[in-house]
Amino acid sequence: MINVDNVSLSFGSVRALVDVSLEIKAGEITALVGDNGAGKSTLVRCISGIHRQHAGTISMDGKPLHFKSPEDAREAGIETVHQNLALVEDLTVWQNLFLNRELVHRLGPLAVLNKRGMQKQAREMVATLAVNVPAVRNRVRRLSGGQRQAVAICRAAGFSSRLVIMDEPTAALGVQETARVEELILRLRDEGHAVLLISHNFAQVMRLSNHVWVMRAGRCVGGRRTEATSGEEIVALITGALNA
Repeated sequence: MINVDNVSLSFGSVRALVDVSLEIKAGEITALVGDNGAGKSTLVRCISGIHRQHAGTISMDGKPLHFKSPEDAREAGIETVHQNLALVEDLTVWQNLFLNRELVHRLGPLAVLNKRGMQKQAREMVATLAVNVPAVRNRVRRLSGGQRQAVAICRAAGFSSRLVIMDEPTAALGVQETARVEELILRLRDEGHAVLLISHNFAQVMRLSNHVWVMRAGRCVGGRRTEATSGEEIVALITGALNA
């Protein structure tokens, strides 16, 4: 569904991405792994409209994408769950779900927030994903880490997204909350979403993903079907002990 073809990006004299090529398929969990500074987050920012690559193309269904902002990416169906979750703690669950997507009633030149409609849709979104989240009128600051992660995933998956990008979705969670979030990720895949998972947890990558791409020093140095590789081989690709 998503094809990255020879994408390069530099920040001054620093070459952050060098001729990166990979693909992300619908209905699969694709993992992106590599050491810190390998270029994973920079590539994700290109796909999600934060950065614009200097060379190469990113296409969806064979059509090149030219995003000027993350909003353009969202309109194309690409949602990102950032590591910091990008939730507003003093807002409620439903307000966070509809942030920058507010439903309104039009009264001539005036627009009035449709709070009842947003709360109703928020409850439906949460129920559809079977998320372990309290009432949608609760404020986010009162939620646990796993519940906050679930709200962010629900927001990403709840607006007809085709690709959901997740950056270290369970990095700060306990065992039980990690298991619940992983269930959500598998459900997204089963519903036909493409999922791009960035993780340093190799056990999680091997457990969840269908395909693994390895980044090293700004380059994509190889890709493997998960069922045909091992954690040891992935580590060897990351460190350079093995060449693709």
